[in-house]
Amino acid sequence: MQKIETSLDTLLKDLEEFYDYKVWEFMTLNGVKIDEQTTEVQWIFSKYGAIDESVIFFTNVNSSDTIPSIVELIPSAIISQRELVDMFGVEVEGSEKGLYLDEDSPNAPLSSCGIGIVKNG
Repeated sequence: MQKIETSLDTLLKDLEEFYDYKVWEFMTLNGVKIDEQTTEVQWIFSKYGAIDESVIFFTNVNSSDTIPSIVELIPSAIISQRELVDMFGVEVEGSEKGLYLDEDSPNAPLSSCGIGIVKNG
């Protein structure tokens, strides 16, 4: 596994340079809660025909950040983007909330419950 740090400013450029749909399968977009204000967002790819060869692009975001959508590059990413919005309350361009959660569900249940929080030190 290769993990590549990116930024919100360079994400689209980095993914456009990397992604070849004939070589890489987009697996998912994932969130990992780091602390109360910070979520690590991961774009995960797996190489076709390879065993255990994956690449993860990642960046840390806070609640005031808006993540650029990658749907123009990878249309199937819309589902993962909307899941990130619902579960973590992270804003993603063009991705509405309400895909997984009912109206009476807790808002962004993985943003504050402590699941996945990485403690440093």
